Amino acid sequence: MDELTIVAAQLERMRGMTRYYHEQFFSDTRNVVIGVLALFVAGWAIAPQAFLLIPVLALIGANQTAFDASYLYFARHYASALERSINEKLGARWLVGAELEDRYLFPLSEPKIVTIRVGSEFSWFGWMTVLFTLAGAVAFVAGLALGWSVLENAGTEWTIFYLASLGSLTIASLATGYWWFAAGEGERRLREVLEGLGHPNEPGGNE
Repeated sequence: MDELTIVAAQLERMRGMTRYYHEQFFSDTRNVVIGVLALFVAGWAIAPQAFLLIPVLALIGANQTAFDASYLYFARHYASALERSINEKLGARWLVGAELEDRYLFPLSEPKIVTIRVGSEFSWFGWMTVLFTLAGAVAFVAGLALGWSVLENAGTEWTIFYLASLGSLTIASLATGYWWFAAGEGERRLREVLEGLGHPNEPGGNE
């Protein structure tokens, strides 16, 4: 099998992964939205304790969709490097999918909040992420507010346990998300390996 065929096969695999995690992102978002709405209905119609599950589900949903986005980063970075490699071998700029995604969806290797790039490169994809994030934050706060009376009646120990657990997980999620996405640690690791693409036994261009 020649070198170009191998690289093209890897590109096809990454394009498949990109499509899958785009679909997974919106599937997970839909499931969380349905779950949150169901808990609101259950809190009003059946048991107010259901309200206290809303912040938990919103937090899990935020982490899950960010996980989906992390695989979008993985697949897009690899696909971009493969496209550049193929174009170099062909001696012409035939493959521009990665460049189109950078301009139309959200740019790689630029400071951003998950898929949100502020400024002139802000996109509809970024707006959808903003919308889902704000909706999740509103649901988180509303669920906590509506379930507050349940916490008051549950006793001090249960209230402390619930709030401490929820607060700790929320802070840990935000801190880890900032480190991995906004501070660029995840993309830095990808670039470190992909810089050596096409150089045998030299990941990142180093032994």
